[in-house]
Amino acid sequence: MRHRKIAMAAAFCLLPVTLCAQWLNFKQQGIPRTPDGKPDLTAPAPRAPDGKPDLSGIWEVTKKEGGLSQLKPVEIKPWTLKLAKEREETLFKDSPPITCLPNDGDGSYVAKIVQTPGLIVMLRESLTYRQVFLDGRELPKDPNPAWMGYSVGRWEGDTLVVESTGYTDRKWLESGYPHTENMRITERFHRGDFGHLTVDATFSDPGAYEKPWTVKTEMTYLPDTDLLEYVCAENEKDRVHMVGTNSDDTKNAVQLSPEVLSKYVGTYERQLSKGATQVIIIALEDGGLTLSGLGVVNRPMTALSETAFTTPDGYHSEFLKNEKGDVTQLVNHGAEGDRHYDRKP
Repeated sequence: MRHRKIAMAAAFCLLPVTLCAQWLNFKQQGIPRTPDGKPDLTAPAPRAPDGKPDLSGIWEVTKKEGGLSQLKPVEIKPWTLKLAKEREETLFKDSPPITCLPNDGDGSYVAKIVQTPGLIVMLRESLTYRQVFLDGRELPKDPNPAWMGYSVGRWEGDTLVVESTGYTDRKWLESGYPHTENMRITERFHRGDFGHLTVDATFSDPGAYEKPWTVKTEMTYLPDTDLLEYVCAENEKDRVHMVGTNSDDTKNAVQLSPEVLSKYVGTYERQLSKGATQVIIIALEDGGLTLSGLGVVNRPMTALSETAFTTPDGYHSEFLKNEKGDVTQLVNHGAEGDRHYDRKP
């Protein structure tokens, strides 16, 4: 059964990973640099000709917090919970990423932002795009449901506020949770310095959830590179391996004491290219571990042994210890290879 889960993990990991440089010896103009020529990501944020912060550039998600885990079960409609559990049990094999449909319109993945005074365009490696209109128009009253939705923005000081709606209900939220076509997202983009962009998003959908929830995304600028085209349906070979159910693994779960689980709690970091980092946060909640990062938030982890764990969407993780028995690394196993995350002190 492990091959089935690894294939799922590969499909979920492909989009948010570090992109490869297209011009290896090219130094991008306009990048502030330290005396040794490296990009200075802590330099002041640039300004557009109209005086507004310029969000242009290629951005990669390095950390996510919040999400639907903020809601209690009674704050989620029964039909919503039921459908999410059905999708989890079948290992999300019909999810948009697995079936090569777009699902990345909420700022979760690598994006290239192109900013003009009246329009901001967000381009993604999956060949999808998003438009944020800054020309004063209102959101459409009765929009034709779209994968990327419809977005209008305005500036509040140095913060870009974006209102979006009109998403097709074929789009999935985190952990396979559904939404209705009346879902609305409010995002606040803030570029604190040259190399860091924070997006605070509030989701509301009264037809599926009793109250709104929030997601905070931290993104890092990727200099001296460009987007790498990713076509999901090109040579796609994963979906045929999506067999079995989530309970195939959970029935083999082992019980670990809170004392053992607490040893794994912490922040794990992986160095990416161009000075960026990718962060995974392991927390102990309600007697079990949760994983946040890699585009997921508070994903429950099922123990298969004292050091090996799995999540509903197929991440196979293993904690490594040094000769003293201290936990030093988290390893995510996937079809494209193992990824090692060092534990931060």
